[in-house]
Amino acid sequence: MSSSQLIDTPAPTTSAVPVGGRAALRRARTRRNRRTSLPARYLGYVGYFVGAGLISGAVVHHPLDPDRYTRIAGYGALVFLAATALNEFVLTRERPGLPRMLVVVAASLMLSFGIGMLSGGLQHFADFPGRGAVLVPLGLAVSFVAYVIKDADTPWQRIFSLVGLTVLIASAVAFVGLRHVAASVGEPGEGGGHSHGTAEEPEHRQGHGEEVPPIAPGAPDTPTPRSSPTEEGAGESTAGHGDGHNH
Repeated sequence: MSSSQLIDTPAPTTSAVPVGGRAALRRARTRRNRRTSLPARYLGYVGYFVGAGLISGAVVHHPLDPDRYTRIAGYGALVFLAATALNEFVLTRERPGLPRMLVVVAASLMLSFGIGMLSGGLQHFADFPGRGAVLVPLGLAVSFVAYVIKDADTPWQRIFSLVGLTVLIASAVAFVGLRHVAASVGEPGEGGGHSHGTAEEPEHRQGHGEEVPPIAPGAPDTPTPRSSPTEEGAGESTAGHGDGHNH
């Protein structure tokens, strides 16, 4: 090959240039996708918190109105599952297969109730101490197990690891401690708490005659004392008997 051909031959490109170019294109595409998916990502995170909030309130207040709060818990679960589907299946670049999808849905539902029990038990412990003492440790354990199952990067065997043992011990300690606190605080009927449906009790008692306001002396409606019919009859009989003796 002549010197002129060597000069005109283009220099071979290194492999670093196309690799860097592809990486730059991939980063630009990712940034563009994240900008366009901002409303969807926002709805996904809001759905998580709104669903967990609805479930937390329904779990704590369920004994007050079972039908109503069962519906609220169902709505919260649907919202949480919709957010899970949006975040895990729509906005992700790698969509899981059907078996993994079913596992994620079941674990997300379990996670929503675990977070709801933990949050609701803490928030309303002063109102329902006995119920909160059970919900808080149970929600802690359930949410941990559900999160491990839901996380694709964590094997389910980690449930029985040192972290899982720590969560189990923390749940047991929380149960014993909160039960002791609940026993010392007492139930809402003994000293306070939620008063759903008890605002009209004083008027109800007054209507049944338990609390009758006193009547002022000398009022027109004050009944005047009088002798009973038996006493009046006895007096008349005595008077008539006396008249008969006088004759």
